[in-house]
Amino acid sequence: MLLELRHLRSLQAIYQGGSLARAAEQLHLTQSALSHQIRSLENYYQTPLYLRSTKPLTLTPAGLKLLALAQQVLPEVDATDRQLRSYAQGESGRLFIAIECHACFEWLIPVLDRYRQAWPEVEIDIRLGLNFEPIAALQKGEVDLVISSDPQAHKALSFEPLFDYEGLLALAHDHPLTAKKYIVPADLADQTLVTYPVERKRLDVFSRFLQPAGVEPANVRQAELTAIILLLVTTLKGVAVLPDWVLKESMSHNRFTTRPLGKAGMHGTLHAAVRRNESEAAFIQGFIALGKRAMDDVIVHYAE
Repeated sequence: MLLELRHLRSLQAIYQGGSLARAAEQLHLTQSALSHQIRSLENYYQTPLYLRSTKPLTLTPAGLKLLALAQQVLPEVDATDRQLRSYAQGESGRLFIAIECHACFEWLIPVLDRYRQAWPEVEIDIRLGLNFEPIAALQKGEVDLVISSDPQAHKALSFEPLFDYEGLLALAHDHPLTAKKYIVPADLADQTLVTYPVERKRLDVFSRFLQPAGVEPANVRQAELTAIILLLVTTLKGVAVLPDWVLKESMSHNRFTTRPLGKAGMHGTLHAAVRRNESEAAFIQGFIALGKRAMDDVIVHYAE
């Protein structure tokens, strides 16, 4: 097939300009080059595309058919061209996010609100699902960024630190464990532990605190929302381990007491995991910067 995008642009320019001279000027071609291009197309289809005896030039039915195609196709081609150039410059792209840290929803939502305003050309989505492995999905290209507290050594992935946190045990004010300065794993052996409904390997209290000590809580109760977890804690229906930044607002209202896990506390760092070859893209660095800034704002707010 001889038909190319340049032919569609030429027919459109002839229609808009009404003459070969104006069309050639618009297309940055010589008039003879434009005439030769159209003549080749006419020879290929064995039909004229415009009436040479009219002023302004008038397209034939065949020319009008190509013009209709040009008006349909060229705007989409041009839009895609702009989008791809924007991708190359890091100004736009796709940011599908997966979360290993369930509590991070309360941090992520305001971050995304700010991000949408700052990066309107970026396509954003949050990927969830049962039996979903975020890091594997990141490697396969199914998602573009994973919020994780478990950095891994991987040549194709980069784990960008967002902020540090400490996991604290939340207790009702009159809970017996408030008598202790810090909690050891054995203290939770007779407790009901309230958690988010995620796999144990994604919960620090199991992977980093209880399981290394070979301790199992008496019961495990799950709740989707942080507010429900804290309600269960304050009504003595269980205890919960949550990041300090999640607990700060409720602590400011004196709703419950917290204790560190272990004498030194259980500390961690939340990361944004991305594919290494995309880590410097401006729209990804923009998300990371906003994520860090959002937590800085939270820390300053509760320190006041």
